[in-house]
Amino acid sequence: MNLRRLTVISGIIVAILGIIFHLQGKAIVGPQSSFMYSNPEWIDYGMVLIITGLGILGVGVFLYKKSSKSHAK
Repeated sequence: MNLRRLTVISGIIVAILGIIFHLQGKAIVGPQSSFMYSNPEWIDYGMVLIITGLGILGVGVFLYKKSSKSHAK
């Protein structure tokens, strides 16, 4: 697996985890027995993970575009 694909997949996974954490903090998803359920701190943690995941995903997309331009020459 090449670095570009690994970067894109990692960004997607991190962003999805951030969405799950965010929704658990808002008491929308997950079991009520979870320490994350209805906990405002996890709303913030989720947002940080979403932003980080989108940043990683952006780097992966940039690497794909840069790679495709260099192969086109």
